[in-house]
Amino acid sequence: MAGGGECGRQAISPVRRATMARPNPVVELHEEAPMEEAPVLVERRAGYRVITLNRPRQLNAFNEAMHQALKRALAEAEEDADCRALLLTGAGRAFCAGQDLRDRMTPDGKTTVLGDALDTHYNPLVRKLRTLPFPVVAAVNGVAAGAGANIALACDIVLAARSATFVQAFVKIGLIPDCGGTWLLPRLVGPARARGLALTAEPLPADKAEAWGLIWKTLDDLELMAQAHQLCVHFTAAPTVALALIKRALDEAWANDLDAQLDLERESQREASLTPDYAEGMRAFLQKRPPVFTGRRAP
Repeated sequence: MAGGGECGRQAISPVRRATMARPNPVVELHEEAPMEEAPVLVERRAGYRVITLNRPRQLNAFNEAMHQALKRALAEAEEDADCRALLLTGAGRAFCAGQDLRDRMTPDGKTTVLGDALDTHYNPLVRKLRTLPFPVVAAVNGVAAGAGANIALACDIVLAARSATFVQAFVKIGLIPDCGGTWLLPRLVGPARARGLALTAEPLPADKAEAWGLIWKTLDDLELMAQAHQLCVHFTAAPTVALALIKRALDEAWANDLDAQLDLERESQREASLTPDYAEGMRAFLQKRPPVFTGRRAP
């Protein structure tokens, strides 16, 4: 849970400046606290939601309030039948610097024993991101360190600003990668690079992260948020049930042998073929027109 808690004056990054300049078609803003104090901001847009980690002075490092707010935000998105994609990003010049280490010290200066915090907060968060019934897009607008890096990697598609970096910072304070890092890293970049990243805590620039297969795409800083929103808009017009089944099949493939995966594909395809979107896709193909997918399950 390595990370954050860095304070001080910060300049407005190119990514943030582009976000501020773009017209904001927000339908709904959650959180009762003032915007600058709410640890998580939620925007409800047409067919998708935007969740912004909002502790910029601490590089969006996690504390208890942020954990609770993010948990609520994800639950509300999952319960919203009109939500067909989710965009996760950070405020200011960082995506997320991991755990706010000030919360890991007792008043008398002692460190706390870890384990319960993973069971209570981080592990359920990673599981929820992996199993949400729609695509989750991470827009990594700056440093993603410790838990922040692995939370980004737990999302379905990771876009990163060219100035962003990924840091498995855990070993710097005597810890091991968590939030699924030891599971995700070797599967994404192979065992040699996974060991190098975890054992050295060497920052990985976004360009190299893309070249290694750690993330989907690196974009110019000023283009990041526009491209992330465009991708979410694309998903709002996609067959949502099929996307959820694809997520599940790809995750289960790591543990399945070929026979088990073929069985899973059969059952998933059966489920997909019962949806209105499959019927619509077939009709649209035969009629040579774009399909109009609703994302609904079989009645």
